Amino acid sequence: ASHIACEPVAVLLMRHDATVVSCNKFTDDLPGLTRRADVLVAAAGVPGLIKADMVKKGAIVVDVGTTRVTGPDGKARTVGDVAFDEVSAVASWISPVPGGVGPMTIAMDA
Repeated sequence: ASHIACEPVAVLLMRHDATVVSCNKFTDDLPGLTRRADVLVAAAGVPGLIKADMVKKGAIVVDVGTTRVTGPDGKARTVGDVAFDEVSAVASWISPVPGGVGPMTIAMDA
């Protein structure tokens, strides 16, 4: 999914003079870097990796991550890399998982 969503978004942003920084779950001081982002695109494949304290107030957050997990009720569900409920209180806009960029990545991967 990251090659379908993240790479094209990075190129589009750079064409508009944005500074693009690519990180992964092992990046030193990941929270410090993500807190500086006006636009944060998460595609690490780590459920709930991005928490509210890692997001700049008013940032735009695009969650590309999709992972199937077992919920407290024992049923499987799809979650993203962003802790949606807590980050939505900080971000100016956030994409949901499921239902956000998922349909686009499925269509492009076919």
